[in-house]
Amino acid sequence: MQTNAPSQWRTRMVTFALAALASASAAYWVLKGWGTSAPSAALPVAVASASPVDPLAVARALGGGQVVAALQNEAPPAASRYALTGVVADQANRGAALISVDGKMAKPVRVGSPLDGGLVLKSVAGRRAVLATGMDAPAAVTLELPPPPGK
Repeated sequence: MQTNAPSQWRTRMVTFALAALASASAAYWVLKGWGTSAPSAALPVAVASASPVDPLAVARALGGGQVVAALQNEAPPAASRYALTGVVADQANRGAALISVDGKMAKPVRVGSPLDGGLVLKSVAGRRAVLATGMDAPAAVTLELPPPPGK
């Protein structure tokens, strides 16, 4: 007598899967019911008093105190001081840009007008504004608008 071997294995696998699901469900409900008993008393937790930590002392202990002190005296890079909020430009790259300096409220700046820090708005185009030390100077900072939502 010949039996259909693939059909027999398929039946065994389905039976095993159903038994595993039933076991997992039973274990879940047993553990869930077991957890609803009266809560046990919480163990006391020791709270350590937090003493203020001096970051320079930690840096010196790890061998980097001079580097940290040098970094604190540096001014932030020029690119991080400026944020581009909007651009109005024509095909001749003339126009204006809304630029925020040091996190303050954004102000409109026309091409050729000075900004804080000795930079001038050199040009605007599309979603970009170029700042330089002068109109004939090379670009010092290029600001880009963030991509529009959904892109």
